[in-house]
Amino acid sequence: MKRIIALLLPVLVLVGLVAGGFGIMKLFEPPVEKAEEEPRGLSVFAEAAEQTDLQLSVNAQGEVRPKRQIVVAPQISGRISFVSPDFVDGGFIRNGQVLVRLESADYELAVVRARSAVASAEQALAREQAEADIARQDLEELEIEDASPLARREPQLAEAQANLESAKAQLADARLALDRTAVTAPFSGRVREQVVDIGQYVSPGQSLGTIFATDVVEVSLPLSDEDLGRVGLPLAFAETADNPGPEVTFRANVGGKPREWQGRVKRTSAALNPQTRLINVIAELEDPYGEGSDDGAPMAPGLFVSAAIEGQSLENVVRIPRAALRGVNQVFIGDGPAGKLDIRTVDLVFSNSDGAYVREGVEPDELAIVSPIQAAFDGMNIQVVERMPDGSLEPRTPRPGADDEDADDDTAALAAGELEGASQ
Repeated sequence: MKRIIALLLPVLVLVGLVAGGFGIMKLFEPPVEKAEEEPRGLSVFAEAAEQTDLQLSVNAQGEVRPKRQIVVAPQISGRISFVSPDFVDGGFIRNGQVLVRLESADYELAVVRARSAVASAEQALAREQAEADIARQDLEELEIEDASPLARREPQLAEAQANLESAKAQLADARLALDRTAVTAPFSGRVREQVVDIGQYVSPGQSLGTIFATDVVEVSLPLSDEDLGRVGLPLAFAETADNPGPEVTFRANVGGKPREWQGRVKRTSAALNPQTRLINVIAELEDPYGEGSDDGAPMAPGLFVSAAIEGQSLENVVRIPRAALRGVNQVFIGDGPAGKLDIRTVDLVFSNSDGAYVREGVEPDELAIVSPIQAAFDGMNIQVVERMPDGSLEPRTPRPGADDEDADDDTAALAAGELEGASQ
């Protein structure tokens, strides 16, 4: 027993000394200081909203087509004796120019026969008039007052007069057929297709080729109802002197170079497309091969062009960065001095790569946040850093007890690391 006590006694003394030392350390331990600075909020980039005027525009695409295009066809039959050198694919033609001429010998003979028939009818009418005069004198000498029209030769005279009119009509018809041996262009333009040549026999209505006018070309541009509202056009629109259509800028690559042409909306189509529910707006360009060309490059039919239609002008709207728009119509606004997040619903007018334009919900010079924020809520603590127009960064949320050097260090760290992905 004494041996056991001798072994445990040193251990008990050691435990007592350790416990006493720990108690003395706790007794003299200084109190824990509580941090007075609140946790820092999420650091975010923001850009200032600005008040501006907005010129709306609508983009569309379409194919250029001539306003007037016809199939050239003869009104009579015959063998082709002449084809104009200009009547070839791509040829330029003038109004009234002879494109194709048919053999005219048969029609010239018909004119001669018709003239002979007119001469015979005139002779028959003259003879009948003389006989009618003789019959009238005989009746007067016989003092017959109730003679029949036949005795006075009135029906015979009318028949001779009608025969003369018929002969003259046949002569006019023969001359008209002779004139139609020359097929002429009804307008100035270009030849799109030519399908006949000298020696070929053609029938009335047979296609000789296709020509189109070069005074005006048009483009059919499909627009939605929303686009139509931005342009400011009603469903039923036709340009007048008092109500001109909006201007249109056409663009396309021609000859390896970007080209532009200036036209105007002239009318809307009669009905919506039942498949797409879009309505076509018809824009025209005058003199595409002359004054309307771009440095000699015409807006030729068949060319596929993009079109920017001038829309309505809006004054005193507020522009914010496109990246600041959340969803359809929400914007995150940063209160820099307070370091709080404000989620707002705005009246969005228009948005494109240049920015989002709103009427209500954001005031000029307010800071629109462009950084992504997960699980955002109203009143959320944030650290706002404004990105200036020149690309520099300015902190807008002060830190309690922090000097200017600390703020600069925070801004540099923010730009270098934390918001690197947001700034791209």
